[in-house]
Amino acid sequence: MVRVTVTSRRLISDSHRPQLQHRLPAESNASRNPLPSPPARRTAAPAVMRIFVLSGQSNMAGRGGVHHKRWDGVVPPECAPSPSILRLSAALAWEEAREPLHADIDAAKTCGVGPGMAFARALLPGLQQPPGAAGIGIGLVPCAIGGTAIREWARGERLYEQMVRRARAAAEHGEIEAVLWYQGESDAESDAATAAYQENLEMLIANVRADLGIPQLPFIQVALASGNKRNIEKVRNAQLSISLPNVVTVDAIGLALNEDHLHLTTESQVKLGESLAQAYTGNFLQANC
Repeated sequence: MVRVTVTSRRLISDSHRPQLQHRLPAESNASRNPLPSPPARRTAAPAVMRIFVLSGQSNMAGRGGVHHKRWDGVVPPECAPSPSILRLSAALAWEEAREPLHADIDAAKTCGVGPGMAFARALLPGLQQPPGAAGIGIGLVPCAIGGTAIREWARGERLYEQMVRRARAAAEHGEIEAVLWYQGESDAESDAATAAYQENLEMLIANVRADLGIPQLPFIQVALASGNKRNIEKVRNAQLSISLPNVVTVDAIGLALNEDHLHLTTESQVKLGESLAQAYTGNFLQANC
């Protein structure tokens, strides 16, 4: 289990949860055994569905195990499929979730393991089933697209509108619990984008909450682990400076990267997913049960 360290805390009322920063440890060299990945099956939504929107760019879409534009097919046990974990496909159909979660969303790129499945698997045992409920499950809504800057996620832009449309479709079958956001590497390539990053991210959070009609929607972001050396710390500082209510930051710095020095390895994605689950359960689960 990943150790989560709280490095700052702002105490406010239960309806305005605190902003926390969690730092992840560096990756070990533990080996992983591949699991088979048969095609996903369309399925009916559980009676109670907790929905999570996964958005951002390539490290949310998942490049774990991708080498030279090919995925190695290795699925860690922490990311194995479960009948209680579904994903919303590009065609807006619920199906059993399995890696790569974003294969039909970030379709122009080769997708591998991301944090979503590890997040859901870690979260599932702690969910409370309401009395008399026929079943409880997690619904993942993949929306991330590799290589995108935050300006492409502004209200009115195609990616933003697609994310909101998918979230609304998912909400017909349950409650949207949180947005998981990992993005910023592309913005670190530009001095101007870096300077405007905090303002743009705060606007994104406000717009998503307004357009989904959930003013206090939890937003769990990941502080960058990689990016342009000149600007990465500036983008990270912008991310860590967000002080909106119900925003939690998980710090990915120190996690091991693929040979491209940009994307998280499979094991790093597992650690990140588990820490995202800790961030959600530690800050929002009790209030949302």
